[in-house]
Amino acid sequence: MTLSDNTTPHLARNYDTDIGCTIPYYQSFHQETVNIIKALGIKPKIWLDTGCGTGSLIKRAIEEFPQTCFIMGDPSQDMLIEAKEKLSKYPPDRLKFLESSTQQLSPKKCQKADVITAIQSHHYLSPEDRKNAENTCYELLNDNGVFITFENIRPATAAGIKIGKENWRNFQISCGRDEQVVDDHLKRFNKEYFPITVEDHISLLKEVGFKVVELLWFSYMQAGFYAIK
Repeated sequence: MTLSDNTTPHLARNYDTDIGCTIPYYQSFHQETVNIIKALGIKPKIWLDTGCGTGSLIKRAIEEFPQTCFIMGDPSQDMLIEAKEKLSKYPPDRLKFLESSTQQLSPKKCQKADVITAIQSHHYLSPEDRKNAENTCYELLNDNGVFITFENIRPATAAGIKIGKENWRNFQISCGRDEQVVDDHLKRFNKEYFPITVEDHISLLKEVGFKVVELLWFSYMQAGFYAIK
């Protein structure tokens, strides 16, 4: 029996409902992404959203950046179907959809971008694939372009992991999720997804070549970063 449409545990048709009860402040990740791009003064011609899911980020961004064309990639065909439906009212020449993981992207598949986003996507990857994915994002950016990513993160200590999980558990239960479902979700930590610390995120982004790397957001067991090429 298929439980999910890619590495996320959520079915594409239920994703938008489920994710808000699973990830605290999830919608804020999208708004903060838009905010930092505006703060940077970037007027992107091309924006690549990899691991785009059902297209919620781009639905918000397409109104804010009327001159931008968007490339949306996801390894799940079902997610892309949902994204296409969500964005169906917008001009098709502003949108391109690719069934692909980040590390499978290349200049042959995807033109260079001024903005690349990866929201709750790369923590499913092995260390090698994560590095390949973030290196791909670097290579696909134009000079002075920005990469913005939000991920589940690993607290620095065993005590921090335990406390963080309990805090996250309480949030999900307060949203009405079943306790067993929540406990099963938390058991996926470091088994089905592989978070790294904030410090390791920053080190990795510097290692692949970004000249500016900054922490953008931190809440519960999620963090956001922006990096400028």
